[in-house]
Amino acid sequence: FFTFHFLLPFIIAATVMVHLLFLHQTGSNNPLGINSNMDKIPFHPYFTFKDIMGFSILITVLVLISIFHPYTLGDPENFIPANPLVTPVHIQPE
Repeated sequence: FFTFHFLLPFIIAATVMVHLLFLHQTGSNNPLGINSNMDKIPFHPYFTFKDIMGFSILITVLVLISIFHPYTLGDPENFIPANPLVTPVHIQPE
């Protein structure tokens, strides 16, 4: 189990490298079959804006959760008041 979790990132990285190698050797093909440069969508203004908007929405949601509901993802045992007269069971004197 540990070996699988240790080796899997290296296998994925090697697969990505082989994929990029083959992609750069032969070039990518358009599934729509469009060969004209006029019909293609440029990367920078469209996909950059889309990625920035997705990142902004994600950060906004995370900030709103952390501001308005800070204890939502916390451990419920942190809200139990401490009793100074009782030692917890899992603590044993040495």
